[in-house]
Amino acid sequence: MNNLVSIITPNYNSEKFISDTINSVLNQTYQNWEMIIIDDVSSDNSLNIITAYCKQDTRIKLHKLSKNSGAAIARNKAISLANGNFIAFLDSDDLWLPQKLKLQLNFMLNNNYALSYTSYEIINEQGVLKDKIILCKEKLDYNRMLYSNEIGCLTAMYNKDLLGKVLMPNIRKRQDYGLWLKILKSEKYAYGLQQVLALYRDRSESISNNKVEMLKWNWNLYKDVEKMSYFRATYYTMCNIINKLLK
Repeated sequence: MNNLVSIITPNYNSEKFISDTINSVLNQTYQNWEMIIIDDVSSDNSLNIITAYCKQDTRIKLHKLSKNSGAAIARNKAISLANGNFIAFLDSDDLWLPQKLKLQLNFMLNNNYALSYTSYEIINEQGVLKDKIILCKEKLDYNRMLYSNEIGCLTAMYNKDLLGKVLMPNIRKRQDYGLWLKILKSEKYAYGLQQVLALYRDRSESISNNKVEMLKWNWNLYKDVEKMSYFRATYYTMCNIINKLLK
């Protein structure tokens, strides 16, 4: 099927949010998609919720990991199962606006882009807008991305027909950042569609809210995945700190 979009969704104990996330996919104006949800051994009711959606719509597919493995392994499992021409990412607590897939897919097809992303807005845990928009850059290259991860995972999409199936590095956190860097080693630019097409849920217990922890994982990414020296990894980690403070 032409231009099938495979949506990659890891799930772990997201019973409070997963229905809204799935509904935001069902409400897309572009309907040629499959949603591959990988459950990372949840202990809440999210599995039952997802199973009910799978029975209603065969485009929603649930797979279960045998042991808790983290988002990288869950996402890579979903990518390995994907049938789509395009790979898109949506976490189990985030949302897409109805025209997200249609506008972004046209943006990529019309310009033959391999990797794209969009602007997004922040919501709180209850789904209320926080009056904060993250406006994406028009384009990003590898060197620019080293200073800060400027691509929101919930907005990213890559063209599998152009790139092949590109997997995330097998690290516990910041694996999405590692994926964009990996792609940008072969592609000159990633391109931004500067429309708000997604909603990022800001959760108090989220790892992304633990700034010290995030910086540690950034350093590990630079050192272990990007194979930088100690001093270079430290330099780019410091650049990340400065960029976060300036935002």
